[in-house]
Amino acid sequence: MIHSTILLFIGGTEIVFILFIVVLVFGADKLPEIARGMGKGMRTLRDATNDIKHEVTKSAKESNIIDTDAAKEIQQELDKVKDDLEDFTGSLKRRK
Repeated sequence: MIHSTILLFIGGTEIVFILFIVVLVFGADKLPEIARGMGKGMRTLRDATNDIKHEVTKSAKESNIIDTDAAKEIQQELDKVKDDLEDFTGSLKRRK
């Protein structure tokens, strides 16, 4: 069985074809500049997203909408249940 990498529902051959068209349209000498610009754009988008997330979290904490202690306790309980479940399923998997 052959496994292929699928990125955004695009297969490997489609990605190679798109890269070929990009090289034909822009030329090989412009590719590093285009990639650098795309990288800077993605970083700017990620930084903006993180800033918005931090502002929303900060506002929620100030308004007492988020109780971080309760959230941590719930996360700890979920982790305990997850560990117990993994221990149980691990013993079942070994018995096969």
